Amino acid sequence: MAEDSRTLDTIYENWKLYQDHLKNAIAPLTDEQLALRAAPNLRSIGENAAHIMGARIGWFTRLLGEGDDELKSMPRWDAPGQPTRTAIELVAGLDLSWKLMAGCLARWNAEDMQQTFMRERDGKTYELSRSWVIWHLLEHDLHHGGEISLTLGMHGLEAPDI
Repeated sequence: MAEDSRTLDTIYENWKLYQDHLKNAIAPLTDEQLALRAAPNLRSIGENAAHIMGARIGWFTRLLGEGDDELKSMPRWDAPGQPTRTAIELVAGLDLSWKLMAGCLARWNAEDMQQTFMRERDGKTYELSRSWVIWHLLEHDLHHGGEISLTLGMHGLEAPDI
């Protein structure tokens, strides 16, 4: 079990490093650069960053019941009709969502990670464990972070050094 703990620690440490690379790439961007897209039908750089943050907070607060009342009552930044966020706001949102996740990951043990929660989607009910949610958010961050990196690069901007 000690080996499992070291492996997870390495995964979480590198996920945090990935988060920091994304923040460093987003921080200097102008509003016009945050609006850049890889294609007209895809999310902009800013929308992708808001989506990463929104997914993290959504899964942790709505499904897992974590976070304080302020976090639980936050509007989803990636929901239709939400205001466009500045680079400063996006970096702060990524930090806020990371702080929520890191606090939980530091507190949960192996047994906690196996606790399951019911989620309904498209008329089907799913039983999801905390460990599944963590995996899902990690793959989600990597996917949408990759979109951010691709979009930055194709527009001649510095992409995260990952």
